[in-house]
Amino acid sequence: MIKRRLDLIKSPSDLKRMREEEMPLLAKEIREYLCEKVNKTGGHLASNLGVVEMTLAIHRHFNTPKDHIIFDVGHQSYVHKLLTGRKDFDSLRTPGGLSGFTKRSESEHDCFGAGHSSTSLSAALGFAESDARRGSDAYTVVVLGDGAFTGGMIHEAINNCRQDLRLIIIINENEMSISRNRGGFAKHLSKMRSSKGYFKVKDVTHGVLEHIPLVGKGAANLLRDTKQALKNAIYQSNYFENLGLYYMGPVDGNDYKAMSEVISVAKALKRSTVIHTVTKKGKGYRPAEDMPQHYHMIPKGGVKPEAEGFSVKLGKILCEKSKTCKDICGITAAMPHGTGLEVMKHNCPDRFYDVGIAEEHAATFAAGLAANGMKPFFACYSSFLQRAYDNIVHDIALQNLPVTLCIDRTGLSEGDGATHHGIFDVSFLSAVPGMEIYTPVTYEGLKMAVDTAYTRGVPAAIRYPRGCENPQIIKAFYPDDRERVLGVKADFKDEADCVIITYGDIAAEALRAEEIFRSMQVRAGTLLLEKLKPYGDTAKELASLIPCTCNTVIFLEEGIRNGGAAQCLFDKLRELPCLEGKRYVIRAVDDDFITGEKGRTLRQSARLTAEDLVECYFNKNNL
Repeated sequence: MIKRRLDLIKSPSDLKRMREEEMPLLAKEIREYLCEKVNKTGGHLASNLGVVEMTLAIHRHFNTPKDHIIFDVGHQSYVHKLLTGRKDFDSLRTPGGLSGFTKRSESEHDCFGAGHSSTSLSAALGFAESDARRGSDAYTVVVLGDGAFTGGMIHEAINNCRQDLRLIIIINENEMSISRNRGGFAKHLSKMRSSKGYFKVKDVTHGVLEHIPLVGKGAANLLRDTKQALKNAIYQSNYFENLGLYYMGPVDGNDYKAMSEVISVAKALKRSTVIHTVTKKGKGYRPAEDMPQHYHMIPKGGVKPEAEGFSVKLGKILCEKSKTCKDICGITAAMPHGTGLEVMKHNCPDRFYDVGIAEEHAATFAAGLAANGMKPFFACYSSFLQRAYDNIVHDIALQNLPVTLCIDRTGLSEGDGATHHGIFDVSFLSAVPGMEIYTPVTYEGLKMAVDTAYTRGVPAAIRYPRGCENPQIIKAFYPDDRERVLGVKADFKDEADCVIITYGDIAAEALRAEEIFRSMQVRAGTLLLEKLKPYGDTAKELASLIPCTCNTVIFLEEGIRNGGAAQCLFDKLRELPCLEGKRYVIRAVDDDFITGEKGRTLRQSARLTAEDLVECYFNKNNL
């Protein structure tokens, strides 16, 4: 049986020993491998199918780890992983397994870790500058999608690029990041690509002009300006060249030979160069080509019809509310599908804004809208909201503006890992004066939080988990059709030896702990919080519900311990005379990023399970 070419590759040196004519067949094998594995494990499929030939060409021309390859976000690095000896794709995106992004601790060929967009060029500039200072002849290659250019960091880095660095910037234009790209730069790239005669005319013009003799210094300066004026008249001014970067392209990024040739030329220039490629997202796999948005990130077991979870419910709630509340609008940072605002985009487009991958801008844009009479709701993943902290403090909270942050994907991220854990938002928002924090666990609670935030007209955050509401939680805390109000919910009445306080989806672990306690003849109950801040109000409500029989209060929090809700609330509870003498225990994410251990869930690795709560109760040294 003939081995696959892919099976022969254990390191980039094996790839370099292959013949040029083998590359198209190797590319085909890689696509088949990715489709087979990623449809089982889940992960980023369409983006990786689009960069196969490009990645082959890069590794054939450069020598990692001496040369540095940096992938923006890192979600399009699967081919790179295969070519650098990482074929354990059965463990992809599992605790202790292969990361879905680049990761320094995973391989010497991953020079820089990633997970969020638009960081690549700043990091690459750091590598290229440090190599230049040491006199190294190493190259730094950046691979970034055109969607990354909607993020301001890329432009900040380009503005800081020197011409004389061994830096090659590959802009992969596929018209999609996660959702279809928005903004002026995407239009500019498209316009450049549509000018078919641009580069042919440029080469001819450059050759002619460079041979015009120069007579005297004054004439030389005049002719230089004349050259530029003539160039600009013949072909439009180029953004990159205006910044001093050499520009090459557009080139077909799915044509290995074309990619190899342009990289060879760029490498020979030994200067900062931009290569503009055009690729097909999902290349070679028809479902991904036809629906790249759905195959950008696929769940374990492949693409299936999605249930309407919190994200979609939010979009529908805002869309419906906007019919009567004319000052409501929804904002997303390039994630209309992921955050559920797609429904606003289609049904009430005049109330919808997609600002691109620019969370900082989104927050201040929302502040501007609010300062001029609007009530904006900014929907964003918890891990991405971290980028906008200064804007939340300086532009929203300090001016007490009615901006509501709709924080999606809260809690630990089993698949994406540490770069996407939604465990910091409660801690950093708790420190913001005047910020109210809501934590609904039901769709009705989500609607009430939206209504309350709108009516209150102050800075607010509504946080909710990925996916759907948990029937177990609803059954425990809403046993009948009684009126649901945002506050503290109890699943017990008058007596308890141990009370567990929690919020969010992890309440299911608290309920499971109650069952274990009952089997051990320990009376236990859970208090569920659907509003955290103001903490003083929440503490008073808790004080009225914690029974005098309770000797231990355990706070379970799927968030970072330092500055989290547990610490904030326990400070308040200890001040109340009626709760003196009780033992307070916090089970939260300690000072760690939680990368996970093989064979264990993330909650087990973080010690946030029912069993951990029981151990806390009996271990009197655990405070």
